[in-house]
Amino acid sequence: MLLRACLTTCYIQPVRMLGGVRLTPASSRAFKAVSYRSQAAQPVASPTAQSGVSKTTAGSAPLQVLGQTFPTDAWTNLTPSIASKTDRKLHLIPGHPLGILKQLIFDQFPGYAYLDTLPPVVTTEANFDSLLIPTDHPSRSRHDAYYLNATTMLRSHTSAHQLEVLRDHGHRAFLVAADVYRRDEIDASHYPVFHQMEGVRAFSPTERADGTIQREIAAMQETIRRAGVTATEDNLVGQSDRAALQPEHTRQADEVYPVIDHLKTSLNYWVAGIFGRMARYHEATGRPDLAERLGTTDRIPVRWIEGNFPFTTPSWEMEVLYQGAWLEICGCGIMKQKIMDDAGLQDHIGWAAGFGLERLAMVLFDIPDIRLFWSEDPRFLGQFRPGTITQFAPFSKYPPCPKDISFWVPTRLASAGSDAATETGFHENDFMDLVREIAQDLVEDVKLVDRFAHPKTGQTSLCYRIVYRSMDRSVTNEEINELQERVRTRVAEQLGVTLR
Repeated sequence: MLLRACLTTCYIQPVRMLGGVRLTPASSRAFKAVSYRSQAAQPVASPTAQSGVSKTTAGSAPLQVLGQTFPTDAWTNLTPSIASKTDRKLHLIPGHPLGILKQLIFDQFPGYAYLDTLPPVVTTEANFDSLLIPTDHPSRSRHDAYYLNATTMLRSHTSAHQLEVLRDHGHRAFLVAADVYRRDEIDASHYPVFHQMEGVRAFSPTERADGTIQREIAAMQETIRRAGVTATEDNLVGQSDRAALQPEHTRQADEVYPVIDHLKTSLNYWVAGIFGRMARYHEATGRPDLAERLGTTDRIPVRWIEGNFPFTTPSWEMEVLYQGAWLEICGCGIMKQKIMDDAGLQDHIGWAAGFGLERLAMVLFDIPDIRLFWSEDPRFLGQFRPGTITQFAPFSKYPPCPKDISFWVPTRLASAGSDAATETGFHENDFMDLVREIAQDLVEDVKLVDRFAHPKTGQTSLCYRIVYRSMDRSVTNEEINELQERVRTRVAEQLGVTLR
């Protein structure tokens, strides 16, 4: 179901969720994008068939999230540590890197409505159905999302608010910035709570006919010209001269293609502003080596790669050439007309774009570990000020403490991937979530380092290496040993495995 262009310069790994950042191929670790892509349909198991950290059943105590009470059921898998993050709102702190980046982007689009306080608890209908995400899409699994109950969850992307804002708020041009939640692997660039920004622009028949689109495009191009920074399209990978349109749009092709031009110009305008600001800062502070990561401070190469998202057609991924590699920063496309129809905008045509704030901020501010965004250490927060992109200066590096854990899973892995579920329901994301719930931000990295299939019994043994390291203090072996023992106990009790 996933349609991919054939890339000649680098390999793009399949990913799941509209926004995010990825470095290829020069980076030591590719960033996983955070936007929903269409995937081959797989059955999404009922909660009783899915393993998980939470064993909540109907009749268990209700959940308290942001002052509201929610009933629990067999789908509930929200852990206390994740629930505690719902009121942090890092993107609302003016002097925090995420707050700085959010405001810089808001300031680039003065004609848009800004929404950055929408609550994270949403219905599954808003998160999936309103975006035409298939009922058998793996992103609906309890392994990937945090559920309060079968019909309520923590949003897994800002796209969950598209229909709501168009239909109920009445905005036709808006930016949504918000915290989002997704169960994921553990390493320096992944965290179960992160932040996204969604941009939407919908055009009425009048705006498509009276030159509004062309005037807005010209204004953005003039701003870019005056700033002296240009985003240049070096590559259009896998694209024909004219993008394939939705069936509903084929008779309006002459009205759709200007909307596509507006989308791409808007993102070029955004890239030129943000990356140009970073390059100028590094030049002004005597770090031309950092400025030259983009190759030049007045020309920023970008390219567009055909994508396939459930809620946009045509779709693209936008990449920027950074440090000699293509950095994916955005997923975008023309919104499915069904979404516009559901919003009561049958005669409108719109575009949507989304990206992850953390991954972009890690590049712009030179922040090496995603956990640092959650630090309340003044040595971190004191380095930043509103309106300015500055380079992060590491203030400490405490030694890592690696610990291995091995266990048998009762049946063969269903597929070769390390994140595959077994026939009995073991799933790597459940293990990651359990480790993070116990160790909190003391866990830096978790990797599968060995897999062994017994030739006679068919059992599979997995060995994971857990790296513990604090960002702001030394930890003792005794402290880590206690955490590791708690992990071992909980893994055996909750994930149906046999420790070795």
